[in-house]
This record gives sequence, structure tokens and C-alpha cells, in this order.
Amino acid sequence: MTAEHDFDWIVIGSGFGGSVSALRLAEKGYRVAVLEAGRRYRDEDFAKTTWNARRYYWLPRLGLKGIFRMTLFKDVFVVSGCGVGGGSLGYANTLYRPTEGSAFYRDPQWSALENWESALAPHYETAEKMLGVTRYEGEGPADRVLREIAGELGVEDTYSTTRVGVFFGEPGETVADPYFGGEGPPRAGCIRCGACMVGCRHNAKNTLPKNYLYFAERAGVQILPERTVAEVRPLGAADGSDGYTVTSERSGAWFDKDRQTLTAKGVVVAAGPLGTNQLLQRCRIGGALPRLSSRIGYLVRTNSEAISAVTTKDDRHDFTKSIAITSSFYPDPDTHIENVTYGPGADSISFLFTILGAARRKLARPLFPRKWSRRTVIILTMQTLDNSMRLIPKRNLFGPGPRLQTQEDPDKPNPRFIEVADKVTRRAAEKLDATPQAGLTEALLNIPTTAHIMGGAVIGASPETGVIDEHQRAFGYENLLVCDGAAIPANIGVNPSLTITAMAERAMSHVAPREQPAAAEGAATAT
Repeated sequence: MTAEHDFDWIVIGSGFGGSVSALRLAEKGYRVAVLEAGRRYRDEDFAKTTWNARRYYWLPRLGLKGIFRMTLFKDVFVVSGCGVGGGSLGYANTLYRPTEGSAFYRDPQWSALENWESALAPHYETAEKMLGVTRYEGEGPADRVLREIAGELGVEDTYSTTRVGVFFGEPGETVADPYFGGEGPPRAGCIRCGACMVGCRHNAKNTLPKNYLYFAERAGVQILPERTVAEVRPLGAADGSDGYTVTSERSGAWFDKDRQTLTAKGVVVAAGPLGTNQLLQRCRIGGALPRLSSRIGYLVRTNSEAISAVTTKDDRHDFTKSIAITSSFYPDPDTHIENVTYGPGADSISFLFTILGAARRKLARPLFPRKWSRRTVIILTMQTLDNSMRLIPKRNLFGPGPRLQTQEDPDKPNPRFIEVADKVTRRAAEKLDATPQAGLTEALLNIPTTAHIMGGAVIGASPETGVIDEHQRAFGYENLLVCDGAAIPANIGVNPSLTITAMAERAMSHVAPREQPAAAEGAATAT
């Protein structure tokens, strides 16, 4: 690496993949910058309720720069995270590995390249230590219902409380770093307010600014928030071996975009699956990165998800006195079902749900927003089944470069209806004397919702089958990596954050340390 570049590596995005990349590259001696589209949040900056639209929802052109982004396509409604720390700011803390022998590891898209279960195992261990994974203890009304349903289905042995990244010290008490031998930031014990996905204001949630990003900045990494990358282009050699220019704009700007260009020897694209697909398509079609594989946008996965809910008539149960996700079970080997709470301040989320058809007579009271989140259990269903769609570029009438639109795989489309999810939702409603609900876009437009969009720039054996190789390096370019959920080639069937982290850890393990200047090497030898 030479001093002619502003940085040795630029990382685009600060979520699970970007944060890992930033820290590990800095530890290898590189000068690293992180460009993040979202803003930086301190704990006290998070919205107290989702009614605070400016701090919760992400619509930067309207002045909303929160942590929750919503994107509607014709085939799927995607919710995702934004901010310094990416999806960790608003995710449900849930950190599962795929089950042993999972179809995820054996998917034909990548199974011939590596024994992925064994190859990822040590990196899962590292990720679990960094993210402070522990088993949730306790049982509330939603957990009891889920366990009872698992028993009725004959699979109670698969029921368990969740593995999460939360500090369960003395509730509300701040102590010295409990994870990294005192080298990390002080932490406070979880008070079980249930507001994990609105943003933890109590220093208990193990978000990336508490671990990977904390140590990355201590190692000299510069984080530049509210910068949206518009282009990555090689410097000199067409394969990027001379480095890259990375041009960014002020996020959400209408006119004064404050365009800035930085240079680096290498680039890690980790802008989240939608951001990464958008950027790579723009660079390929626009001529900045013409060597990228034409397979960009293929094998986009939704984790084969269904998101439903049940809402009681009153808040006598108050499902929010816990953390976001507390238990789960497997009704069959390919399907995983979890209970979810949004916390007491998330009543505006009620507008994303509507009544299942057979229950419309109960419409008025359950959907009234007041205390909706206290009265509601969300049912999250995920599967490892092989279904997918494409993100294809379309003409953009409102900005530079293409916009993305979905196209279903005609042979293996993403499910519009998952029978077991519907069955569990209705049974939970019966047990709680509650009203079953479906996502609004699913009920009205036949468009399912996912919180776990993945793929589009996936691992493959060649540019004809994938966008990146087994070490997550882009085919056709030097020092250009994809290290976020866009790289994942198959449905995981569990929350993907831990897998994204482990895959990024593995990718970074294959990046060589920075070479020391010859003079320094000579001095060391003489000593």
C-alpha cells in the first residue's frame, strides 16, 4: 500500500459485514475509512417511540434520518436498518447459527467450493465472542403460548429461548466492560423494556458501536456518517490493481450534494443487500466497474419469511416486558418460528398490519394504535427452502443510475403464503383470545414482508455463476470485496446477523497483513 491513496481500504457501510471488515483491516495495519449512509446515534439519541418519525424512520429527503428503512417492490416489502452500526441498531438482538446439517450449508450454489459448516465454525465462535452471545432466561406469556403450540405440533423438544447479544447484568446498573477484559466500553444491565428494535437507550444491547466499531475507531478507523456512495471506479489499471476512487454524496441531499471523492487501494462493499446491489448495478451499467459479473441481482433471498401478528383486546399481558425475541421452535426441519415484541413505544407499527380475512369482524379495537405494541405478539417465520427472485435494473426517472425492481424466479418463487405460519398465528390468537393479523402489503397487495433480504451479489464458482469467489472477492477485480448479506447465496432459516458476521470474519482472514516499509523491516532485522 502506498501513501498516494487517501486510505488503504475504504469500507462502504457499517453493519455486521462492514464493522467486521473495518476492525480486522485496521488490526492488519491498514489505514481504513468507513462511509455510512446513516447518521451516528448515541444511546440517548434513539427515539423513545416510533411516533418520533424523524429519529425512527429513514426517509432522508424528507428530513427523517432514523434507523428503520422501508422499501416496497412489486414482489416483496423489505424492512432494514440504517445508521452507524447498520442493522444492529434496530435488529432484534437474535444471534443463531444455522442448525447442524442445515440445507443452507449444502445449497448447490456454493456447496462444491467448501465444507461450509466446518469452514465457518471457528468464525461463528469469534463472532459470538465479539457480539456477546448468551441464552435468554425467563418465560413470559408469549413464550408459554409458543411452547404450548410446539407441544401440540409434536415438536416441543425443538422449543428454546433465544441466543441473543444483550448484557444481562444487574438491571440498569452500569459496570466496567464485561466482555473484553475491561478494554471495551462500560455497559448497563438490561431492564427488559422490550424496546430493542426501536433502539436501546439503556446501554444493554450489544450493538456494533459497543464492540467491532468501538475497537475499530480505537485502532484509527475513520467513520464518515451521512455519506451515500454513488460510484466506485478503478484508478489506472482496469482491474483495480492500482486502487479505486470512491465518490460519495451527502445522504438525502436534493441540491447541495457535497460530492466528495476519496481514493484507496481496496474497497469493501457492505452497504446492506439493497444498497450493495444498487451500487454494483450502477457501477457495472454506468461503466465504472464493467468487469463485474452479469449475475448481479440474481439469487436474491428473503429467508422465505412470513411476518404475522396477534393482538389482544387489552394489555393485561403486556408482552413488552422482555427483550425483542425470547423464544422459538422448529415445526419442521426447514422452518423456524419466533415470537417478537416491539416494546411499548412502537404503536405506529400497527399501520403495517391488518386483520386476516376470516377475522375482520374484530377489526376496530385490535388495530386501534393506542397500546397496540403492548397488546401484540409478532410471529416471525423463516425457512431454508430454495426460493429466490432477481433485483433487475430499470430506468430511474428521479436520480442517477438505475433503480431496482424485483422479478420472481418462475420455477422457485418466494412464498406468498406459508401454511404453518398461518396455522401457528391463528392458534396463538385462539389461545390469547386475540385477533390474528397479516402484514398490510401481504393482505392488500399479495406482497410478503421480509426483515432479512439477502443475496444478489452471491458467492459462486465463476463469474458465470456468482459475483464473488469463496473468499468474497469480486470476480474481475483486485482488492474489491463484498462483505454483507448480499454475499449470502442461500436462505439461512434463522436470523442472518451472526452468519453475515462469521462470513465477514472468514473473508477478512484471507486478506494479507499490510507489508511493512523496507526500511522498517531492515531496522527490525538489525535489532
